[in-house]
Amino acid sequence: MTISFKVNHPITTDQFIGLLENSTLGERRPIHDRECMEGMVANSNLTVSAWDEDLLVGISRSVTDFHYACYLSDLAVHQSYQRLGIGKRLQSLTQEQLGPLCKLILIAAPAAHSYYGQIGYTHNDRCWVLDPEVTIGN
Repeated sequence: MTISFKVNHPITTDQFIGLLENSTLGERRPIHDRECMEGMVANSNLTVSAWDEDLLVGISRSVTDFHYACYLSDLAVHQSYQRLGIGKRLQSLTQEQLGPLCKLILIAAPAAHSYYGQIGYTHNDRCWVLDPEVTIGN
């Protein structure tokens, strides 16, 4: 098996949904809301993808300014391809696209919490999340 990695290669919404369904990330993403999924794919400005021929087997999907901050919003690897180093390679290639001072930032899934520290990330407890149904008060 030869895995190829591509930067900003076109990915269809169906390919993205299929990958999420076959990874642990599918349970935490709105895979049944097609409009949302289309927007997620269309509005990412940095994607690194892993392919086994025509099958999308991994993705690092980010939103970034390329200079200061890169929010890695989705890191997913197909369950049949996990533990082969694909996730690490996706992150490494993402980092290579960024400027020398740009930080890679992500919110870890509960099951992956210990993984990121092992590969070099530092934990930051200063993240805050505003859910869409909450209105900011005056």
